[in-house]
Amino acid sequence: MTGIDRAPRRVVVAGAGAVGLSTAWFLQEHGVEVTVVDRAGVAAGSSWGNAGYLAPTFSIPLPEPSVLRYGLRSLLDRNAPLYVPARVDPGLWSFLAKFAAHCTMPAWQRAMQPYVPLNNECLDAFDELTSGGVQAPTNSAPITAAFAKAEQVADLRHEFDLVRDAGQEVSIAEVDPSEAGVPQLAQGIEAVMRIEGQRYVDPGEFVRSLARSVQERGGEIRSGFAVEDVRRGPGGGVTVVSGAEQLSADAVVLATGAWLSKLAKPLGVRTPVRAGRGYSFTVPTDEPVPGPIYLPAVRVACTPYQGGLRVAGTMEFRSADAKLYPERIAAIERSARPLLRGVHWEQRTDDWVGGRPVTPDGMPLIGATAMDGVHVAGGHGMWGLTLGPITGRLLAEQLVTGKQPEQLRPFDPLR
Repeated sequence: MTGIDRAPRRVVVAGAGAVGLSTAWFLQEHGVEVTVVDRAGVAAGSSWGNAGYLAPTFSIPLPEPSVLRYGLRSLLDRNAPLYVPARVDPGLWSFLAKFAAHCTMPAWQRAMQPYVPLNNECLDAFDELTSGGVQAPTNSAPITAAFAKAEQVADLRHEFDLVRDAGQEVSIAEVDPSEAGVPQLAQGIEAVMRIEGQRYVDPGEFVRSLARSVQERGGEIRSGFAVEDVRRGPGGGVTVVSGAEQLSADAVVLATGAWLSKLAKPLGVRTPVRAGRGYSFTVPTDEPVPGPIYLPAVRVACTPYQGGLRVAGTMEFRSADAKLYPERIAAIERSARPLLRGVHWEQRTDDWVGGRPVTPDGMPLIGATAMDGVHVAGGHGMWGLTLGPITGRLLAEQLVTGKQPEQLRPFDPLR
């Protein structure tokens, strides 16, 4: 650690989502005392309502040429999966301009390379958690991608070719829809691609189980502690401030998701993080859902969830604290309904919105800031759950040894 000649004995982690709790858990593996604080509580943000995919094959940088083309076509379309509200927001438009500048194939290829080692190790990190006391299971199952028209398969096939070219293993099979073994696929589906080697979880339950494990191992979790400031503490430590309350420790990890930039920018982290908000809801089904279903043409991800189907979609660039907009839920339902059957849309429950932390270059921010003893872990976009445990494992190593793991160098927050 920069400026600290010994491993920290006590660390405060701000953020009780998948990334923050994973970091706390792996710090405990090194014998570090941890306190996790969160403004709302465990799994109160994107860690609850996401699709629950543990999908290394899909874990790629968000900015790429097809996203830019799609975004320009759908800009200001309230029914589109990508939605940017028409309002004057110089910060947002500056962010989107930087994002668009990274939507080139050379930029995507440069950003994809560092993802490969993380993706290759991410499921092993989940296994370490579950073998070490996290009780919630991870479920192995292929992701079934379904297409209304056979020609739509080409785009996803091309994407996976690029991922394979970057050095990541990709195992896919194109199967006849009648042999897919997924009763929820509508009769008119013309093509199916099966992506092997993936998993899924009930994300809220997994993160809550992770929190219980942290507590059982001696960690403290405090809700209602919204970190407002980070300061140098007495004796070379670090102090986090929430109103009249203060907590001091040898080191601090900021893992506050879509709210990260507010704290990280004064610490020298120039790469901004914005909320790319996702929506989800749950619907009952006539038959059990055998595994995750992806509808690429409409950007909707579906997952078995508590006996029914969780349906998730949209990338909406609004404030992380903005209200839920029912029309976004309705747009997801309209786009998915023709592609699925045996789904009771009228019995929809659990309408939810959460802010995914998106960076303009599509790369997370993991590592030390300009303030000694303060690290950040965030900006994973749609893959905070998939990459949360491996992020926590590597960042804990950096905190304890003072050496930056090779895998984290491209994600340096001060880049």
